[in-house]
Amino acid sequence: MQYSSESNYNILEDETATGKKRDWKGKKSRSNLMGKHYEGLNKRVGAPYYSKRAQRLFECAEQLWFVRDLETGKLKLKRAHFCKVRLCPMCAWRRSLKIAYHNKLIVEEANRQYHCAWLFLTLTIRNVEGRELSPSITDMMKGFNRLMKYKRVDIAKLGYFRALEITKNHKEHTYHPHFHVLLPVKKSYFTGKSYISQKDWTSLWKKAMKLDYTPIVHIQRVKGKASIDAEQIESEVREAMEEQKAVLEISKYPIKDTDVIRGHKVTEDNLDTVYYLDDALSFRRLIGYGGILKEIHKELNLDDAEDGDLVKIEEDNDEVANEAFEVMAYWHPGIKNYIIK
Repeated sequence: MQYSSESNYNILEDETATGKKRDWKGKKSRSNLMGKHYEGLNKRVGAPYYSKRAQRLFECAEQLWFVRDLETGKLKLKRAHFCKVRLCPMCAWRRSLKIAYHNKLIVEEANRQYHCAWLFLTLTIRNVEGRELSPSITDMMKGFNRLMKYKRVDIAKLGYFRALEITKNHKEHTYHPHFHVLLPVKKSYFTGKSYISQKDWTSLWKKAMKLDYTPIVHIQRVKGKASIDAEQIESEVREAMEEQKAVLEISKYPIKDTDVIRGHKVTEDNLDTVYYLDDALSFRRLIGYGGILKEIHKELNLDDAEDGDLVKIEEDNDEVANEAFEVMAYWHPGIKNYIIK
């Protein structure tokens, strides 16, 4: 079957408020590629489970309904079907946007209510082989809960946001699960008795995980860089900039889709990666809130960013202010892009 070029169609173009193009085309293409890998797993092991996941991925975001503001031309997504498969690049992108937006609101409210400072904590273990990945993450979840309950940590922190990230060493075929943690603390933390050094954080994590080796742990204060002239930029603004960077960093979805699938073909290495990551991430809570951040999440009446609605990301009361009208875009399998009807 022959298809015409993109020039013969009205291609979807959607931009953020800052003019950055939203990569609907790229994410949908990657989702379809992920679906092919699930089909490959079904052929390899003969499990209908993988076939069903493949079908969900192929059907993900096939049609998108927007409203366009007649004055600004701005598009806002109003309706779509997302598959919510953990490894779906389209859904992972939408989740990351939502988690980042929720965390921005929560951090701003925490600053308003508690005038807190912030720590960015990274907790790691040694790389593990694929078959060890799922049980290792289970151990890490338990270890993290133990760590947060230790008296020294409990006294020091006001709450936490925890996010799991997994990277793969493709040369050695091993996986590196680790936690990124955002911790609000009192301003007095850095000069008071509750201060925990890098060495102590490492020792506490080693104890919580019951490890027979010393893990790599990184702790840093979220603060403005010394190179920024304080006379030119107020300290509060500088700190807010750094907090925003930390929020964006920690709100990434656990795995980059480009780290799951290398290249554009179904390969044995890619199939192994999908197999082990799918097994490790299914039916897990990949992010978590505690203390004041959990309370604020509830106060703000935020929904579940992991399993909730992936259409509505941000609140926008002005979305239909200028006689907005509906725009429908559908995925064209031939030219591999979204076409506006």
